[in-house]
Order: sequence, then C-alpha cells, then structure tokens
Amino acid sequence: MRIVGLDVGERRIGVAVSDPTLTLARPVGVLRPSSLDADAVQLASGEVARLAAEDDGVAGIVVGLPRRLDGSDTEMTPRVAAFADALGRATSLPIVLQDERLTSREAESRLATTDKDWRSRKTRLDAAAAAVILQDYLDVRPGRPIPRPLDPEL
Repeated sequence: MRIVGLDVGERRIGVAVSDPTLTLARPVGVLRPSSLDADAVQLASGEVARLAAEDDGVAGIVVGLPRRLDGSDTEMTPRVAAFADALGRATSLPIVLQDERLTSREAESRLATTDKDWRSRKTRLDAAAAAVILQDYLDVRPGRPIPRPLDPEL
C-alpha cells in the first residue's frame, strides 16, 4: 500500500505518492481545479483512484495544512481542512493533516539545484511541495500506514 500526499492551493493541487515500503515520496503531478470546492474534491478523488488502481493501492492521504510561522491558522487553513474532510468522505480513505510550513520554499530550493530555469521549476513546484509534505509525514512514521480514525493509536 502507498500513501498519497497533497499540497492544496487556490488554483493548483500538487500530488505526490509514496513507494510501497512507505519510505520515499515522489512528485506525481499537478491538478488544476476551477476552485477549491466540489471540483477540487472530484479531481483529487479521481487522481487518488487512479493511483490506487496502480500496483499496490492507496492506504491513506496526507494533506498539507497551511499555518503561519508562529503556528497560527492562515485564511486558507479552514478551507484546506474542509477540503480534506470532503475528500475523506469521497474516497473513504483516512486523511492526515500535516503541517506544511516552509515546504514550498524547501521544494523550490531542491528544484533549483537541478533546474536553473525558474519557469520550468514553477510548473513542478506544487508537486515537489506535495512530495516534501508527504516525506515529512513518512519520516515521522517510518513504514507505518495512516491509522483509521477509530484506531486507538490516534
């Protein structure tokens, strides 16, 4: 089983997926919903279903939760939380919200080491940020799938 990572934004949703051993995250691509509402949930659930149909299936989804550097909510925090809740209902998969502070900056820095053209980097940034979010989750819970909401481990 693998885990899908999402970096949710107003205009784009970066997608990443783990390897079957839940050790490494890799960027997959970017979804472009018309807005962060039902269209975004439909696009994301379709992408999760596509990834689940490949190889090992999907055990859960990690969604990056925007926060300010001091840990307080941003104006996007409740919107992303509502998106994650709707996505969990649409896919019946467990969802984990992962702090995404500075992940876009880290992704940009990583991309800059291999690609000097900022236009090229910009098209891949959201997927790379999703991979950073997912990798952060995998590093904290090595080799362990996302627990179900009723799991006493929560």
